[in-house]
This record gives sequence, C-alpha cells and structure tokens, in this order.
Amino acid sequence: MDSPSPSVRLWDPLIRLFHWSLAGAFVANYFFTEEGDDWHQWIGYYAAAWLAIRLAWGFLGPASARWSDFWPTRARLGEHCRALRAGQRYHRLGHSPLGALVMLLMMGLMAGLAVTGFLMQEVDYFWGADGPLLVHETFANLLLGLAILHVLAALYESVQLRENLVMSMITGKRRRL
Repeated sequence: MDSPSPSVRLWDPLIRLFHWSLAGAFVANYFFTEEGDDWHQWIGYYAAAWLAIRLAWGFLGPASARWSDFWPTRARLGEHCRALRAGQRYHRLGHSPLGALVMLLMMGLMAGLAVTGFLMQEVDYFWGADGPLLVHETFANLLLGLAILHVLAALYESVQLRENLVMSMITGKRRRL
C-alpha cells in the first residue's frame, strides 16, 4: 500500500470561496429562482462580481491562482491527453490542463450569462427582442452540461489519483507527490 504523501496548502480561501460561490449561484438561479425575478438578478450580479474578482486574482493572487500556472496551452493539453489515453495517472498540484480548459469555459459561460441577463433587462425592456433570452438559456444549459462534466471528472480523477479532489476544494490542501 502506498504511504500517504504530505499535503500542501494549494487553494487559498479566495479561490475556494469563488468556486463555491459560483457553484451555489448557478444552482440557485438554474433550479430555484424564477427567471427575471429580483433574486435571480441579484444572484447574477453576485456571480458577475465574483468573476471580476477572480479575473484580477489570476494576476494578483498566489502562484496556484495565477493564470500562467494552469493556462491550458497546446503542449499541456497534449501531455494530459496522452497520459489519459495511456491510462496513466496525471498528477499536477493545480488544475489539470483539461480541468483548466473546462474551468475557463465555465467562467466564460458564466460571464455570458451575466451579459445576456443584463441585456434581457435593458434590451428587452426597450425593444422586446428575444435574442438575449435565447442566448441566455443556451448558455445556462451548456453551463449545466459542463458543470456535470466537471463533477464527473473530479470524481474520476479522485479515484485515479487516490485523492479526494472535492475535499481539496473545501480544505485547500492537496497531496504532494
């Protein structure tokens, strides 16, 4: 049996709060609030504020939060995909390249939800256009799909790496190999 590796603090409190805040905001707005009501709008503004904070934190935060640490370059993605195809473990302290790609896509969709949600209030109010609503709904459904993929991938990687990745986003600690 493998002996446990020492853990290292990886995810700072702001990153963990960002992660769970966006997850909670999305679940609340997708499943529990009425489209367009006050709660839906305020939760959307809350999520948009967190996106702005995270964007800045990617330049100002600790090394593991920096965009340069995990940006999914072609080389990083290729290495990760080759490891997956070969059935090899791919352990990286921060986001895996595929995980980073999905995270960036989810953040982009969340930003798109913020913009289209705002436009629905402003554009629809003045001109009655349905375009922002259709795009908003499409983004929300795509984000739901990516969120499900994200959870399944975290569970799969937890089994592959023999490490509870969900718990690492709660405690901020990861195993060092």
